[in-house]
Amino acid sequence: MVPCVRAWERSRLMTIQTMPGEAAQIVRRYFVYAAIYTLAASVIWGINTLFLLDAGLSIAEVFIANSAFSVGTVLFEIPTGVVADTVGRRASFLASLAVLAITTLLYLALAQAGMGVVAFSLVSVLMGLGFTFYSGAMEAWLVDGVRHVGYQGDLDRVFSRGQLISGAAMLVGTVGGGLIGQIDLALPFVVRSALLVLLFGLAFFGMHDIGFAPQRVTWREIPGAAARVGRAGIEFGWQQRSLRLLLLAGAIQNGFFIWAWYAWQPYFLELLDNDAVWVAGIVAALLAISMMLGNAIVEVAMRWCGRRSTLFLWTGSVYAAALIGVGAVSSFYPALVLLFVGGVAMGVQMPVSQAFIHQVVPSEQRATVVSFGSMISGVGGVVGQTSLGELSDRRGFSAGYIVGGVVTLIALPLIWMVRRQGDPADSYEGTRAGTESACASQGVPPLSHVEGRIPADV
Repeated sequence: MVPCVRAWERSRLMTIQTMPGEAAQIVRRYFVYAAIYTLAASVIWGINTLFLLDAGLSIAEVFIANSAFSVGTVLFEIPTGVVADTVGRRASFLASLAVLAITTLLYLALAQAGMGVVAFSLVSVLMGLGFTFYSGAMEAWLVDGVRHVGYQGDLDRVFSRGQLISGAAMLVGTVGGGLIGQIDLALPFVVRSALLVLLFGLAFFGMHDIGFAPQRVTWREIPGAAARVGRAGIEFGWQQRSLRLLLLAGAIQNGFFIWAWYAWQPYFLELLDNDAVWVAGIVAALLAISMMLGNAIVEVAMRWCGRRSTLFLWTGSVYAAALIGVGAVSSFYPALVLLFVGGVAMGVQMPVSQAFIHQVVPSEQRATVVSFGSMISGVGGVVGQTSLGELSDRRGFSAGYIVGGVVTLIALPLIWMVRRQGDPADSYEGTRAGTESACASQGVPPLSHVEGRIPADV
């Protein structure tokens, strides 16, 4: 395994070294900011459901509170995306950090006060606001910056490595959160707030909008300007058939994934017949490793095949089958293996989907269209969590995994229709040792310009 890590590190350094110096610096800052952000977020990921159950909520109420987060993303994705496309990417990112730090502390206060599902749901909506300020802004900042300083190369590798780094941060965060949560389930929330404050300071002094000119509008003009940009972003994102189909497929898959992410915490402890909180942290860490492995597979897959839709179809099939299996088995270790496989599939799909979207979205609407995509995904999250939450409350978590996995199969025909569109964004030149791969698309030029943009949970 060590040689593989060293080989990846050499590959990473070679890619950064081929960039202009300023572009490489922007990429490094993107990696640092994304790592700390993910570390802060993931500290509570392994114990969030357990925390809410400990606060007095029922299983159904936990998923109602979590779906309220998705409601927040639906309500605020477009307005906050417009903020990033008018006021600036930096301002949007700083707003995200401030809102998340405050709402994380509010979660603690609600638990201490013994408040119910309504109060937690309201704060979850605001937490969704915090994440929507982040959604699209950081990736748009990265792409605008590196393009502005002269780098016109492929960004699939940058995104996949960014997710590898975020995956490593998630690994540390989930394990640490589980261990700290073993002492007190409230402590991971305190740690998260502290990390967000630290990142706010780093970004305030080190992050600047490059390659993007904020629109100079007065406070009176902002609503009208925001409405114009918002309409353009929504229309651009929805009118392109391939992009629309991809967004719908992603909403179906992510809606189930969000529920599955929260459901495995009590479900796996139930299968293990153990209530040790640290186990939840370890399982979350293994899921982080699985997604990192999937991110790394993108590096290899790009050299052998030239269609992104090929990866979408394979990963979508594996993902559905694996999570159906999680519900079908009745013991801890087989379920853990299948969850790991599902995580690998999602790890492959995420950076490839990012690159596809940014290939077809111009800079002016980039953050808004990405936010629109997150809004569509949020709708899937609301439907998935409320319906599967109710099902799991009545029939058990295994039924939720089986039904949810079957529903995600609906995404495959949508992805096939994306493939039939023959969109240039679906293709890049597959190579092996500098020669064209047998599965590279014929008559389609290699992708050399990926114009710029994941999930975040409560």
